Parts: sequence; C-alpha cells; structure tokens
Amino acid sequence: MSKRARVAFFGTPDFAVPCLEALAEHPDVEVVLVICQPDKVHGRHATPQPPPVKVAALSRGIPVMQPTRLKSGEFPELFSALELDLAVVTAYGRILPPPILAAPRLGCINAHASLLPRWRGAAPIQWAVAAGDARSGVCLMQMDAGLDTGAVLARVETAIGPTETGATLHDRLATLGANLLTESMPAILDGRLTAEAQPDQGVTYARMLSRADGALDVTLTASELECRLRGFDPWPGAFVQSRGQTLKLFPPGLVLPGPSVPGSLAFDEGGVRLGCADGHLRVTEVQLEGRRRMSATEFQRGYKF
Repeated sequence: MSKRARVAFFGTPDFAVPCLEALAEHPDVEVVLVICQPDKVHGRHATPQPPPVKVAALSRGIPVMQPTRLKSGEFPELFSALELDLAVVTAYGRILPPPILAAPRLGCINAHASLLPRWRGAAPIQWAVAAGDARSGVCLMQMDAGLDTGAVLARVETAIGPTETGATLHDRLATLGANLLTESMPAILDGRLTAEAQPDQGVTYARMLSRADGALDVTLTASELECRLRGFDPWPGAFVQSRGQTLKLFPPGLVLPGPSVPGSLAFDEGGVRLGCADGHLRVTEVQLEGRRRMSATEFQRGYKF
C-alpha cells in the first residue's frame, strides 16, 4: 500500500486492548480515533473510571470519543468526516447503526470471540466454557445490521481445556484475536479475503450475564455444574445458599458420581461437596458471604452445615 489506511477502533473492556495495540503497531494502519463506552463507577470507586481501551488509547496519544448516542447528535457527522478506510470493532458493547457501518470505505470488521454462528451475542467466552464446548476461537466478521450475523473473513480456533475457566479463555482469545487481526489486515485492506456467509444451522446466542446466573441450579448434573463453575469464573462466580447466606464456590471442581440429595452440602477430607442431580460437585476453596476466600479445610473449622 502506498499510504497507511485510516482506521477507527470501537472497543471498551480489557479484552479489546490487545486488538487496539495490534492496530496501533501495524505498519499499514493509522488509528485516527478510538470510540469506547462512557466512564462508569466500578466497585468501591466513588468517581467514574475510564474503560481499559480509553486508558490504552490515551497512553498512545490516540484521540478518544465516548458518545452516549450513535444514531443522533454530533457523532454520526463527525465519524463520517473522518474519511475512514476501515473501522474495527472488538467488544464495544453496543450495536452500530447502519450509517456508522456504511461510513468507512471498507465497512466495519468485528473481532468476535466465538466460532460463529455459535455464541453470537454479549458473553460468548463464558457461555462456551459453561456449556462444555470442546473448542472456541475468534472470528473476523464483516459487520451488517444484525447481531453478529455478518460474513466471516477469517477465524482462529483453540481447544477448551478440562480446567479452562472464563478468565483463562478470555486472556488467550484476546491474544489470538489480536494476532489474527495483525495477520489478516493486509489482505483485508487489499480486498483479498473472501467473506463466507454464516450457515443457518448451529446458531446459538450468548446472552449478557447477570449475577443471578451464578446461582447454581442443583437440578443439573454435576458435570453441567462443573462447567458453569469454570465458565462463570471470575464473574458472576458460582454460589449456593446455606443458612440464608451465600456460599461461593471456586474452581477447580471435581465430579463425583453416586447417590446424592440435590442442594445438600457436606464436608469431606479437604473439600466441600454439593449434591447435584446425579452425584456431587466437590471444591476445595470457598468464600462465605462477608468473609474472605479460604480453603475448605480452613472453612470447616469454623462452620457446621
């Protein structure tokens, strides 16, 4: 290419930072603007905190916008005036309206953390682990007006290991997605990649997680709960109620077959066993509401079921 492509980047959380950094360091690209969600109050902070993508962009001297509206106001006109070659989206958190999708010369590309069409939507990493999937990955998708329905330009796959958690898969896919973006960018800019339409079969949706998803449904099998234990780590976590208090369970979990009473809790040598539909789920670390995280052995000294 005779000159660097003018690119805008849409992204908000930690997962999107490696993709932004990959674009910022790419020799064929000039990142002219970063768009992310507005600052929000998190945890114990009394004042709104900037999202990770904003922090990363400003550290590189890249201008940042945090519009509250994409369809109206000043943003659509300002975005169109950038005369972009391409926009790249990674975990931005909002659906882009058609005028924004159409503004860049080459449209908008989304780095989505699943093997589309499986797990379209907001939380594909966590649901892939929670559902017991054997594989996950990242797809580069030519965006259209639907929810993750666009044609796929490139993909990378990885196995989901037996001890994989939502956190470990998150970090690995963030790196794989950035590498895929780096490798694919020359062909994207030159129009050498052929977009492959997603099949109609195999579509699933990864809805946004809430804290309520962490409540373990003991009518499920021990294997199903073990997958949820890992998939929902670190948030919303996995927990049950005991004596009116919340008891959080941490991976790894061990599936133990045999007779059980669903919902029952019991100690054994170094572990806490939760009764499930077809056996027990055993963990070695727990946290009682209002207490610190501790080993099951330590917890057993001061608590009786």
